[in-house]
Amino acid sequence: MDIHIAIDALSALAQDTRLATFRLLVRHEPEGLPAGEIARQLEVPQNTMSAHLKLLADAGLVQSDRQGRSIIYRADLSQIQALTVFLLKDCCGGRPELCAPVIADLAPCCPAPGATS
Repeated sequence: MDIHIAIDALSALAQDTRLATFRLLVRHEPEGLPAGEIARQLEVPQNTMSAHLKLLADAGLVQSDRQGRSIIYRADLSQIQALTVFLLKDCCGGRPELCAPVIADLAPCCPAPGATS
C-alpha cells in the first residue's frame, strides 16, 4: 500500500462520525446499508452524512451501489485489510511473538475458514 493511500484512509477515519459510520458498515457486511439508514442510526442529518460517506469513499474505505432509488454503502474490507497489513508489516522485527497478541485479539471475531469453536 502506498503511504499516501494509508494517510488518506487514516485521515478519513480520524473523525468520530466517519469512524462510527465505517464501524456500522462493517457490522452490516455483506448486505450494507442505505445512506438514509446510516444517517438515521447515527442521528446525523442526511446531507452531512452524504459528505462523510463521500470522504470515506474517496479514501477507498466504502463502496456504493445504486439499488433502485437507494444507494447502498458497504465497507471495503479489502482496503481495511491492506491498511492493517501496511501498519503491521514491519511489526516484530523478526520476532513474531511480539505480534501474537494483536493477531489473537482478531481471532475471536474472524475465525479462519474451516476452524471450529
